[in-house]
Amino acid sequence: MKFDSEGQLRAVNPEAGFFGVAPGTSYDTNPNAMETIKSNTIFTNVAATPDGDVWWEGMTKEKPHNLTDWQGKPWTPQSGTKAAHPNSRFTAPSSQCPVIDPAWEDPAGVPISAIIFGGRRSSVVPLVYQALNWEHGVYVGASVSSEQTSAAEGKVGELRHDPYAMLPFCGYNMGDYFNHWMEFSKKTSPQKLPKIFHVNWFRQENGRFLWPGFGENSRVLKWICERTDNMDNMKETAIGFVPKEGALDLKGLNIADEDMGKLFRIEKSSWANEVWI
Repeated sequence: MKFDSEGQLRAVNPEAGFFGVAPGTSYDTNPNAMETIKSNTIFTNVAATPDGDVWWEGMTKEKPHNLTDWQGKPWTPQSGTKAAHPNSRFTAPSSQCPVIDPAWEDPAGVPISAIIFGGRRSSVVPLVYQALNWEHGVYVGASVSSEQTSAAEGKVGELRHDPYAMLPFCGYNMGDYFNHWMEFSKKTSPQKLPKIFHVNWFRQENGRFLWPGFGENSRVLKWICERTDNMDNMKETAIGFVPKEGALDLKGLNIADEDMGKLFRIEKSSWANEVWI
């Protein structure tokens, strides 16, 4: 990322492709990902079908009758094991994505209006909130945490603090990294700095996800885009701005009002405990 002569932050993606966790990816949850990986794709630790295709848990509603699992062993739905490793992956060229922006390789970079952090949290953190200002946004990024999955070492479900989701990748002192972000506010006007958001698609109650799935995340992204245009569609809370009543586009979505309330519930005691962990 760099600032242009007008003080606009711009970015070029140095990566040539996408990668993702295969299990749970399907035409129901992420149709664009499925279209992207239809061909010219590398898969790791997935199951293989008799005709040489791939399969993983969640890809289809019905499980195939016979597969070769990720360890090369014969597999059937009665095997009692996962056919694909829980952290099996796919990777494909970005150019294969059917909805990628035509300017994604523009050497000038695309203008950055929003920066979105996220963590996998079954409680405490709402579906989406916006930082109050740049400095608060730097703090939000520095305090990102997620419940462990099979993608990292540690006990699944335990809370892992991972500032900016950069712990495995930052090659220098994290304090210097935070300061680098703070310095951005000195390089342009507050009006031109991107707005910073945090999302959490994984809030649960009794093991049930409250938000209906990745395929509906564009509704939250729509609200984020509206906020970058300074639309008056938010209300202030102790942790930041959240959508005000009716601001999140839920047309055609079958979700109970009670669940929406739970997705945005902010409990003072839980957040106080968060601060002192």
